[in-house]
Amino acid sequence: MNPQELKQTLSHGLLSFPITDFDANGDFRPDTYAERLEWLAPYGATALFAAGGTGEFFSLTHDEYSQVIKTAVDTCAGKVAILAGAGGPTRSAIAFAREAQRLGAKGILLLPHYLTEAGQDGLIAHVEAVCKSVEIGVVVYNRAQCRLTPASLAILADRCPNLIGFKDGLGDIELMMQIWRRMGDRFSYLGGLPTAEVYAAAYKALGVPVYSSAVFNFLPRLAMQFYQAIAADDHAAQNRMLDEFFLPYLEIRNRKPGYAVSIVKAGARLVGHDGGPVRAPLTDLTPEECDMLHKLIVAQGAQ
Repeated sequence: MNPQELKQTLSHGLLSFPITDFDANGDFRPDTYAERLEWLAPYGATALFAAGGTGEFFSLTHDEYSQVIKTAVDTCAGKVAILAGAGGPTRSAIAFAREAQRLGAKGILLLPHYLTEAGQDGLIAHVEAVCKSVEIGVVVYNRAQCRLTPASLAILADRCPNLIGFKDGLGDIELMMQIWRRMGDRFSYLGGLPTAEVYAAAYKALGVPVYSSAVFNFLPRLAMQFYQAIAADDHAAQNRMLDEFFLPYLEIRNRKPGYAVSIVKAGARLVGHDGGPVRAPLTDLTPEECDMLHKLIVAQGAQ
């Protein structure tokens, strides 16, 4: 799959980020991770992002990262495209990206470098270096410390033919509109806010109909039903699912920083696909919060 083919793949359908399976000691479990991917693949996601944010990329060692990406690529070959997360300092991001390409990933999701603030010139240099280190397609994630402007993206688009996607995790509608109007169809645009379903209708109105669903990890049927309601502009179905599940889900998720990942792992365990605990500095849901989530899940007909 060349970068332009990947761009076309990412321009429609629902995307998701599988959680990464750990055992009780926090070590990677490739067997249950493969089982998770085999369970999720038939539900119809257009692509899956291995070792993404929900996959706790920033808690993985380089060796673990290789195991995660290899397991995902081998398990999903011929079923669904695998993109690999890559991030951190520029040289680390390049090393991750090259390893993902070596292992057969179809593309890279370039996660923010985190912590250190950087100006636009520095961000351009960072993204450009990663793009030029691989031949596969790259999607840049605008979130946290990586806040690229329309002008910066225009420069990167000229310099990096394999930069084919833009994922928004900021929720700045003014900025998103400026980027969309300036860059047009140069990129595939992805909605990437936590619990993206809540923003999906607004982003579709902006011209960004594709988003990634974390809920797909444990309620894949509900996630697909919601995406179909967005695609069909079925506002009644959207509002019903928002009221019955997604808005109460947010009330749990928003209790602590980092729960956007923790609540997904809790959901996977509650539906019988346990991915183990989250790694520090993230913390797992409390028993009370797990009970609240369980009631929401049961109300959707899944246990």
